[in-house]
Amino acid sequence: MINKRLLIKHLLAHNDENSFYDKKRKIDISHKEGKAKFLKHICALSNSNPKNNSFIVIGVEDEDNNIVGVDFFDDSKIQNLINAYLTSPPIVQYENIPFPHLPDDKVVGLVTIRPTGKLTSLRKNIWKYYGGSVFFRDGSMSMPKVFDIEIKDVNSKIVEAIENNAQNNIEHTLNGVFDFMNHRKDYNAKYKVFKEYFVLCWAGQKKVVKNEVFFSRVDIELINERVRLFFSALDEVAISFDEDSFKIIEYVSLGLQDSHKYYQLEETLIKFENNASYNIETKLLFEPPQYDKKILFHIYNTNNAILEKLKKGINLTEREEADLRNLPATYLICYLNLFHEAVNKLHEAKPYLKAHSNELFNLHKETLRILRKVKYS
Repeated sequence: MINKRLLIKHLLAHNDENSFYDKKRKIDISHKEGKAKFLKHICALSNSNPKNNSFIVIGVEDEDNNIVGVDFFDDSKIQNLINAYLTSPPIVQYENIPFPHLPDDKVVGLVTIRPTGKLTSLRKNIWKYYGGSVFFRDGSMSMPKVFDIEIKDVNSKIVEAIENNAQNNIEHTLNGVFDFMNHRKDYNAKYKVFKEYFVLCWAGQKKVVKNEVFFSRVDIELINERVRLFFSALDEVAISFDEDSFKIIEYVSLGLQDSHKYYQLEETLIKFENNASYNIETKLLFEPPQYDKKILFHIYNTNNAILEKLKKGINLTEREEADLRNLPATYLICYLNLFHEAVNKLHEAKPYLKAHSNELFNLHKETLRILRKVKYS
């Protein structure tokens, strides 16, 4: 089993960006441009490496390889995006890898691309790229090319050596468990061994509501691979497990004004097999709350007025400050109730909420995370 933290270190140390490896400060697939560029790199790496894995490391400065991290990204539906836009799509896995020097809410993103051996191309137009385009890696660049030669395999031995040097061992596993338990001791940290092989650690602030146990500030890590499977600073989570599996049900708080309710968002089931393998299944449980359109129209216009004040630097009233805290969630509720322009307003508000306070920016990020899960499902 590969220790993904070691793998990232070996990739960063081995070489600059090349035909099997790319690094990014960040990616943004919430807009067409960012989505198109991400798909271009996936396509190019898959075509340039028909018989071995390729990788994109996210959260690294390009100039000096400084690991600065990115927000935790838990979109299990990213393969849906790949399948929708690429022909002969590779298998793509996005994993969140914690590093000890990063803040709790930051990780390094690791994208692993497993090709099918077939030529990958864009299925349809996106941004400035045309359907049918084929991309390859040319050094550190992903470039469109006319495909008229056989795909050559030149990286298999190099990638195999890197992956072999990143294999996990007992020492790495034990160190990982001790690190997690010590770092999370204030959050009810626990661990469990599955199938005598996998070690899962989790922690969170526990609370009991009507005889049901929930956790907030939840952190779940598969120690063998040093992969963070789940992280949330805000939402409530229910956890259950048996000898073969570990289940997480995530709840989100949504509502209007001072009336909020918890809604099930997503179920994640991690199944551990006897052959030293595991798989993760996710199921969207979210049923959007429905409200009277007249009330939503009033709230939507109020949000728009507050956003205009933020743009112009006009001070908000005490009531508007309270409404501002709910602005990301209420824009989301409006969008889920068929106010289609609300999603554009939500994206438009991002820089102004970020400038206003970290709390509002975090609420905005959590709202976009819910939106992303709903859209790709």
